Amino acid sequence: MTAIHCHYRGDLHCTAEHLASGVQITTDAPLDHEGRGESFAPTDLLATAIGTCLLTVMGIHAQQRGWDFSGAQADVEKSMGTDGPRQIKRLRIAIHLPETLQPAQLQALKVIAQDCPVLRSLHPELQIHLDWPS
Repeated sequence: MTAIHCHYRGDLHCTAEHLASGVQITTDAPLDHEGRGESFAPTDLLATAIGTCLLTVMGIHAQQRGWDFSGAQADVEKSMGTDGPRQIKRLRIAIHLPETLQPAQLQALKVIAQDCPVLRSLHPELQIHLDWPS
């Protein structure tokens, strides 16, 4: 079990502390929803979670096999819905992997990416597009 303490600081700002490590992050409401956009919005954290989760599960797989995974990146674009309840409608994730990876390694990483717990935890109506290197 992981424990996280969230605290409303006022003026639409919050802090969250990962209790085991003491690491803190802050949030602010986005500009289009009464905030000043001075930090991650809560929905940005979900987008961040999928990007870092994908890199982590692929990194574990690469590390176990002795592959060089350094420099891998995920660029996440989050699109909010404009009609109906406020929610994330689409996430587009551009995956950038080291050029030293062989085609078979790239294919293995594409398969293992589907094991991302964040990806599996999201509602199936959320449109998620993974863009892989060609």
